[in-house]
Amino acid sequence: MTLDADTGKRELPVGEIGEIIIKGPQVMKGYWKMPTETANALRVGPDGQPGWFYSGDIGYMDEDGYFHIVDRKKDMIIVSGYNVYPAEVEAVLFEHPKVREAAVVGVPDPRRGETVKAFIVLKEGETATEEEIIGFCRERMAAYRAPRIVEFRTDLPKSIIGKVLRRTLREEEAQRAQAAE
Repeated sequence: MTLDADTGKRELPVGEIGEIIIKGPQVMKGYWKMPTETANALRVGPDGQPGWFYSGDIGYMDEDGYFHIVDRKKDMIIVSGYNVYPAEVEAVLFEHPKVREAAVVGVPDPRRGETVKAFIVLKEGETATEEEIIGFCRERMAAYRAPRIVEFRTDLPKSIIGKVLRRTLREEEAQRAQAAE
């Protein structure tokens, strides 16, 4: 089932995006020698019963009962109280004809809590401006979802299997913020 990602309590209808939780005999008993992580993941569910696994995956259930994962809860950006899923913003960025790679993270914002920052790798031989990328996104999505900051790079940090490491980008941003203090 999917639950409201903010409260973790209200079950959501088919097609609505929330945190995916699971219960059944196939669910693990816990993380090996990690009681804190186990307590965070295995909790009482909306039925008041213990043993629900809170996956940290954000997704929805379709009309046929299949689940579709769209993002990770820890990657969710909260802008002025609104949930922004990086994968949705990145999908729009990938529509831009000059963008080869893109990743977005939330960065601290004194008025909004967080704001969306995009890291862009352009296709070879292409040039673009921050304003061009932001404008492109604002034409295709709600303004609060669109990046307010764009950083162009020659590459993005990736895992050994080629997955973009948003965690590394968030850590870099935290170091910049700390250095600026």
